[in-house]
Amino acid sequence: MTLRKRFTLFTIFWFIFILILFNIFVYFFVIRISTNSEEQLIANKVNLIVEHIRSDPERPLKDPELLVDFYNVNELIRIIDRDGNIVNQVGTDEDLLERESTFSATHQSGLTSIRGMRVLYMKVPLFREYELVGTLEVLRKLTALDRYLQVLVGALTVTSIGAVLFAIFGTYWFTLRLTAPIQTMVQTMREIERSGKLQPIELKDREESAELQQLIRAFNQMIERLDRRMEGQRQFVADASHELKTPLTVIRSYADMLKRWGREDSAIRDEAIEAIAKESERMQNLIKSMLTLTEAEQELWMKEDTFDLVQLIDEIASMLQKTFNRIIRVHAYDESGIPMKGDRDKISQLMVILIDNAIKYSKDAIDITVSQSRHMIRVLVSDKGIGIPEDEIPNLFDRFYRVDGARQRETGGFGLGLAIAKRIVDLHEGTIDIFSKVGVGTTVALQFPKK
Repeated sequence: MTLRKRFTLFTIFWFIFILILFNIFVYFFVIRISTNSEEQLIANKVNLIVEHIRSDPERPLKDPELLVDFYNVNELIRIIDRDGNIVNQVGTDEDLLERESTFSATHQSGLTSIRGMRVLYMKVPLFREYELVGTLEVLRKLTALDRYLQVLVGALTVTSIGAVLFAIFGTYWFTLRLTAPIQTMVQTMREIERSGKLQPIELKDREESAELQQLIRAFNQMIERLDRRMEGQRQFVADASHELKTPLTVIRSYADMLKRWGREDSAIRDEAIEAIAKESERMQNLIKSMLTLTEAEQELWMKEDTFDLVQLIDEIASMLQKTFNRIIRVHAYDESGIPMKGDRDKISQLMVILIDNAIKYSKDAIDITVSQSRHMIRVLVSDKGIGIPEDEIPNLFDRFYRVDGARQRETGGFGLGLAIAKRIVDLHEGTIDIFSKVGVGTTVALQFPKK
């Protein structure tokens, strides 16, 4: 069953249920109010008759004119003596006349039924000179009231049927409008599956609910992100193919050279073997960097832990200082250490990438400054090297991007190090900025939030 049908049936069911409860409440409320009103009218009439009889004690109870002035259609008024005999009676309704007359020394009132018709009755004792002489009984058929109730039932039925029909069409129209964006999303997904081409959902001028707008925006953001990923993958494959093309061309060229002259000329053979070994190593390093970058795209790449950032940087600086015989100074403003929550191995890899770049493109000492504030941890890696042109800085984090291709090849770079560094920083919810001036040096600024 579709969401539209479910929503429509659910809404109609509860609407009918509430409508039935409302109609029942209205019906019985009207009955209660109208019946109470009729009972009050009979009570007032009985009080008037009793007062009239008391005001003229000499007038006999059998006087035919005694009750005439109080008579109305659909009523029966009578006086019953202590023996149960009717001594005075006004009324011609045959249904009311059939009701048995009984003497009562107490006040009685209520609602009874005669031949399916509701009848209100009231009995009160009559006194003359403090002596109980009989009972006054008034009966009234609620015929007019029942007719009004029938009209009310008919009106409630007609309006209820109209309301249900209106609710059915209104709910179906509303759910059709409500689920239209979802249907559009489904059709878009099917079109994407069929054609393999990502496409967003267009937000039309029609008014949509905030939730649907958020759903459409979230879907479009997902499509945009997937499109960027796919474009990035295509670009990555293109760039990787381009990067692999050079060493493969060199290897093939020297292999052809070996086939032609390498067997007879030892110098050519040695040169070819050296070049093939060098390009093979270069290609191996390139593939390793590509695999690292691919792993960095995975959300589960990180393993969080708590470690001392200053101690970690000291260890890396000491190791690289011995390896490259370069001066690397670490400045920490908090001697007790700076705790950081993150992936120790990835932060170590990040620092190796940044320090290695500083070593490649500078000859003077390298300074690393580590500090912290209330909410942030800051790391600065500074060198006094050749620097980077200002217009090249925004592109440094792109894969396979080189400021100077020939110079990068001499140093063995592939343009992947800073892309990996940017991914590590992003996974730690931090920021990385590069400030550089040609001929002066470069500073890489890292910021990480404290967790």
